[in-house]
Amino acid sequence: MTDGDSLVGWADLAYSSRHMVFEHCADAIALLDPYGDRFGDLNIAVCQLLGYTRQELLQLPVSKLFGHQLADLVVFSQAVLEKGKGWTNELSCNCKSGERIELDITGTTLSIKGQLQIILVLREQSRQRYQRDQAQTERAMRGGLIEWRNILNLFQETERDNQLLLSAVGDGIYSIDHQGLATFVNPAGARMLGWEAKEMIGKNIHRIHHHSHPDGSHYEVEDCPIYRAVRDGVVHEGHQELFWRRDGSSFPVEFTSTPVIADSRVVGAVVVFRDITERRTTELQLQNALDELKQLKVRLEEQNAYLQEEIHIEHNYREIVGQSEPIRKIIKQIDVVAPTDASVLIHGESGTGKELIARAIHQASKRNAHPLIRVNCAAIPAELFESEFFGHIRGAFTGAVRDRVGRFELADGGTLFLDEIGEIPLDLQSKLLRVLQEGQFERVGEERTRKVDVRIVAATNRNLREEVQAKRFREDLYFRLNVFPLQSPALRERPIDIAPLAMHFIKEIGKRLNLPGRRLRAVDMERLQRYAWPGNIRELQNVIERALITSQDGRLTIDLPDDLTPSHPSRGATAAAPVILTDEQMRNLERDNTLAALQACQGKLFGKEGAAQLLGIKPTTLASRLKRLEINL
Repeated sequence: MTDGDSLVGWADLAYSSRHMVFEHCADAIALLDPYGDRFGDLNIAVCQLLGYTRQELLQLPVSKLFGHQLADLVVFSQAVLEKGKGWTNELSCNCKSGERIELDITGTTLSIKGQLQIILVLREQSRQRYQRDQAQTERAMRGGLIEWRNILNLFQETERDNQLLLSAVGDGIYSIDHQGLATFVNPAGARMLGWEAKEMIGKNIHRIHHHSHPDGSHYEVEDCPIYRAVRDGVVHEGHQELFWRRDGSSFPVEFTSTPVIADSRVVGAVVVFRDITERRTTELQLQNALDELKQLKVRLEEQNAYLQEEIHIEHNYREIVGQSEPIRKIIKQIDVVAPTDASVLIHGESGTGKELIARAIHQASKRNAHPLIRVNCAAIPAELFESEFFGHIRGAFTGAVRDRVGRFELADGGTLFLDEIGEIPLDLQSKLLRVLQEGQFERVGEERTRKVDVRIVAATNRNLREEVQAKRFREDLYFRLNVFPLQSPALRERPIDIAPLAMHFIKEIGKRLNLPGRRLRAVDMERLQRYAWPGNIRELQNVIERALITSQDGRLTIDLPDDLTPSHPSRGATAAAPVILTDEQMRNLERDNTLAALQACQGKLFGKEGAAQLLGIKPTTLASRLKRLEINL
């Protein structure tokens, strides 16, 4: 055997000896991982003290053993980790038998693989007292009569100390014999129950305070967990029970009923109970706060869903483009009205950028930190108007499988943009007027009145004065909306802006389609400026997008419907004078073009190769146009 082998052998022997000393030590020693809530190792004495096997204790969370004093255990562990050592006699541990034993605990730190662990030495307080008493008794026997008198005084003082301790405890404590009669009641318990302690001695405790369930029904003695501990010798706990006071009032408690065993038989039980009224109140407040937080979360999710939906809606442009006199007038009006909370009614043809004006008003207002919620009134079925505006509760109508927040509630604190306001049914206009006047509404199917603070910006392509005269629009609602009217000019009224708008669309759409560097020829720009633009800015955007898609070698091909100007005029020919159409001719032209699209796609309105795609407009705009042009499918 080499010297190295000898050293290894001695090291193994030394380790084995140390492990045997630890394993068979009379004191209960355990290695606690304070971060993993587990014992890393423990000796036989710990198993004997707690009644568990080693495997059970290694798998059992330490917090399970000290669950009733988890906060105190955490405080003690933190103190030991900070100071390197510590001692406490204020912790008790749950044994496997259900018994709770008071402990003296000494803790020291030990670093294992760079992480601090805690070595706990556990000593049962009652056993230590017994051992001290035994030692004193032996000394008394050796010391004679004087020592016997001293030991008698010691027992008397111990009994007196126990009585003082039980009297000072804030929790209610009483003991009962095997018949359920009170043999001891501490002052705190008597005070909580509204009795004098001496009045309770010898009486049936169940009939005094535990005779009814929370709903008032009778609580049979056989079902009482306090008495069950006397019958089966097992610890019983109650967490949501009611105790009744002498004056007939009640209070919620949690309690533990522990059997008292002498000479292998149950002779009674000790009950410790605590008034949890304050805790229940705190839990209720916390639950209410959580419910409110849940409602706010749902509302934020609704707002997020709406905003995500808005992101996918293709807006015409990000800023107002143009230098014409009508545009400068609009910008001045926005600067005047935006800082106020006045209602704004935007008039103008379809495709003139009414929504862009509404967004500019909102962004320049003091409400810009809150959402701008858009509602296209022309795209909402009549039977869903009220639900869309005000929301509904679950079960309010067929298909209402959950609560839904309406657009008014989503816009609370912000701005609500009502596009195509003239499409709102007459019977709903009165409810809309109430919200505008009082800021109050009810969800469909709900009786609760809710309040909102919303600014209204509305838009229409109809003549609402004529609608009022025809009794299709409420006059009071019209005047409520028309506080500050704005006119969104048609593109044909601002030909000077066609060039910068076209260049803006070429840049923005080209970036999206990855087609940079495209340019318009002078002849194409002239054609754009001569065209009447019945679809306004939206039509110009569609024309530019088609030109970008069909472009070849960086050259754009402008395709204008019903373009009366030749694409390649003959040399020396005089340019034809621009054709001026009346409003009726423009309406007929738009109607014929729409019918042609419907015929080309065989009546398919939406989706791929549908009429909306052929016309280059959104499905909601097509639905509004069919209604406005009175095209009956």
